Amino acid sequence: MASIFTKIINGEIPCYKIAEDENYFAFLDINPLQKGHTLVVPKLEVDRYFDLEENTLAGLTVFSKRVAKAIKLAFPCDRIGMTVIGLEVPHAHIHLIPINRLLDMDFRQPKLALTKVEMQDIAQKIQLHFE
Repeated sequence: MASIFTKIINGEIPCYKIAEDENYFAFLDINPLQKGHTLVVPKLEVDRYFDLEENTLAGLTVFSKRVAKAIKLAFPCDRIGMTVIGLEVPHAHIHLIPINRLLDMDFRQPKLALTKVEMQDIAQKIQLHFE
């Protein structure tokens, strides 16, 4: 059975898409820690991040770098934090989160409750800076 991320990539489940190319897809996390919290996934469904074939893993990193630059321009911050946890969805993915302090990436924090309009605005801001 396809993962929820594969269903998002295939357009079966809606998302706030940031960017995509033939191999990778970036979209907003619907339970964000910070405004701009984005997930980046390979289109190829592989459960574990380190099980990705080397070229796919390298390409995912390069694509994530482009997304991170766009997030930082849209939401000025000290850094874009990156984490791979991989327990919540069986599809390799990277979290990119605008941060100014370590606590900004603490997944034990309450998630932001953003409206659909706020999420759309956030996605558009990031899209404007994606190259």
